[in-house]
Amino acid sequence: MKFEHHYVEKGTGFPMVLLHGNGESNEYFEHQIAYFSKMYRVIALDTRGHGKSQRGEKEFTLIQFAEDLKHFLDRKGIVKAIILGFSDGGNIALLFALKYQSYVKALVLNAANLHPTGMSLLVHLGIRISYECMRLLAHLDKRRIAQKEMLGIMSHQPNIKPTELNKIQLPVLVIVGTRDMIKRSHTDEIHKTISKSKLVILKGNHFIANKQHIKFNEAVDIFLKNLKIL
Repeated sequence: MKFEHHYVEKGTGFPMVLLHGNGESNEYFEHQIAYFSKMYRVIALDTRGHGKSQRGEKEFTLIQFAEDLKHFLDRKGIVKAIILGFSDGGNIALLFALKYQSYVKALVLNAANLHPTGMSLLVHLGIRISYECMRLLAHLDKRRIAQKEMLGIMSHQPNIKPTELNKIQLPVLVIVGTRDMIKRSHTDEIHKTISKSKLVILKGNHFIANKQHIKFNEAVDIFLKNLKIL
């Protein structure tokens, strides 16, 4: 069965691709779609097995999601884009940029992590316990398989070596909340290892793009305008 993304597209101009987090859909970016579509061609994807996108038959991994993004851009004839990813979407964006850097004009990484231990200890522990419980339940109830797969990603992925980030020679905005579930030390490591990155910390938790969207959009807008893409 051929896999195809469900997506929302709005606006014209330079492409901006939005990648949501684990268990979510493009609806998470409602405020970014409304704001940035006035300046860019905004395309908000539903990741494989999320939202209205099909699960398909391939592996359910962040690496596969990055490959899905490559195929999507090729089908759309997009040779270069701004990529904004939140949480696991940020991890997908990182993996994509590491392999297909020529496709990327700029990266916005909102609460990305290099490995699961980049999350706070309590959050990571809770996810691991939830995954093990769901793994057992999925043997009894196949309706739990999707939940098991999503928890499995957060529990075991990504696995990016910090030294790999040296390969990224792109403008990157690293943006997180003051009370984010991603450790501040981990965010600082990502920022310091990517040579052309800028770090912005906004008051709020993991979901600043949705809950503090005015400040979030303003920070992203300033970053992009300084690149003079338009």
